[in-house]
Amino acid sequence: YVPSAQLGGDSFGYHWIDDDHFAMYLLDVCDHGVGPALLSVTALNVLRTMTLPNTDFRIPDQVLRAMNEMFQMDKHNNLYFTLWYGVYRRKERRIAYSTAGHPPALLFNGNEPPKDLITPNLMIGGMPDVVYKSGVVDVAFPARLYIFSDGVYEVRMQDGTMWNLAGFKDFMRKPPVSSGSDIEALYQFVRDTNGNATLDDDFSLLRVSFEA
Repeated sequence: YVPSAQLGGDSFGYHWIDDDHFAMYLLDVCDHGVGPALLSVTALNVLRTMTLPNTDFRIPDQVLRAMNEMFQMDKHNNLYFTLWYGVYRRKERRIAYSTAGHPPALLFNGNEPPKDLITPNLMIGGMPDVVYKSGVVDVAFPARLYIFSDGVYEVRMQDGTMWNLAGFKDFMRKPPVSSGSDIEALYQFVRDTNGNATLDDDFSLLRVSFEA
């Protein structure tokens, strides 16, 4: 996580729910400033402490539904946020996931092309009583999962054009560097592409590695 020039609303986390379920999540509150930052921290703490009523945190669509009911934008200064939430089922070697208006996570199984982990759901806070969908994907060792916000790829290049998700995917298809610093390599590339030491939006990316 590298913050932008302005106070932003990105945050992410991960934790074991129990011995068999590992939760991973990243959210991005709209706009910049103190309000979005505070909302981001509040929402992150709800996920981290698993304090949503009548919710099984092992089931992603239940988590998104409950988050949407708790964080309606008309009660939070008209702020909404996007969210990617996934749970790795260790014994099954599967990831269950659900997204709320958020960019897809990228899953690399071995040397296969990346899979987009995304579901067509509304962002959190837009309207009440939304039904959220989830997906499931198998994990083949070794694998790596990248969860990120749009600040990673919506970067203005020095020629005035905008780098995009397709360019980001092409970059991440390169073999990971032996030192494990592929995120640092990406960040340096983005900074060089932009030509500025500080980016306009938060650079938030979480990598999860799966090995036998």
